[in-house]
Formats: sequence, C-alpha cells, structure tokens
Amino acid sequence: MPEGHEDRPVAGRPDRRPAGELEASVLAALWASDGPLTPIAVRLALGTDLARTTVTTILTRLHAKGAVSRTHAGRGYVYTPAQDPPGLTARRMHAELDKDADRDTALARFVADLGPQDRGLLRTLLDEGPDGRSSRDGATPRT
Repeated sequence: MPEGHEDRPVAGRPDRRPAGELEASVLAALWASDGPLTPIAVRLALGTDLARTTVTTILTRLHAKGAVSRTHAGRGYVYTPAQDPPGLTARRMHAELDKDADRDTALARFVADLGPQDRGLLRTLLDEGPDGRSSRDGATPRT
C-alpha cells in the first residue's frame, strides 16, 4: 500500500456519502429548477465541490434508471426530472415488485405492514380510483 494511505474500508470513510445521497441531491436540484439544467448548472445548484464529471455520471445513471430525461443542447445535454417525487416513489415501488418472482406474496406483505391510516387510504384509492371517481358508479378508474 502506498505510503501515507491507511488500510481502512471505503464504507468506513468519514468523507463517504451514504449510497443514493448524491442521486437524491441531484434530483432535488432538478425538481427545484424552473427548467432543464446542464451538469454544470446542477453542480452550481448543489453548491458542492463535486467535479462536473461526477455530476455528469450521476445524471447519466439517473437517465439509465428512467428518473431523468435529457435533451441535446449544444455539445451536451440538459436534464429534467422524468417525474415528480411521488411519481418516482411509485415507479420504484413498481420496479421492486417487478423484480420479485412471487409478486402476490410481496404485495400481500407490503399491505400487511401498512398502518391503519395507510390501509384506509389504499382502500379509498382502490374503491374510488386515483381521480376520486367511484368505480362502483360505472366510472372506469385510470390505470
């Protein structure tokens, strides 16, 4: 090991951010913006000393995950969030369910772990649909 370097695990580094923190920060900067941002504009909005290449890598990963969309602008891209925060959460929930071979059991356990208030809300949403129209009244809820 080179002189001056300590042999310690990367996860134990005090300067190491928790997994997903940078992605969450980048998404927050995009949500707070009034329009598309370049990687440099995202870096400035974050107010950190991250390298532009690091921000570009994070944006590229978020694009691959479908969390942001990008459009050519000059020689690079500008980025916008693909969904609002609740939409992204819903997308992640669907992705996790899609990964499980036993989707029925995973969904049943998710519902079993909900508190009374969330169960009530879920019942209402299932009965009335996300737009508030009752599926019992012959209205077809949007899917």
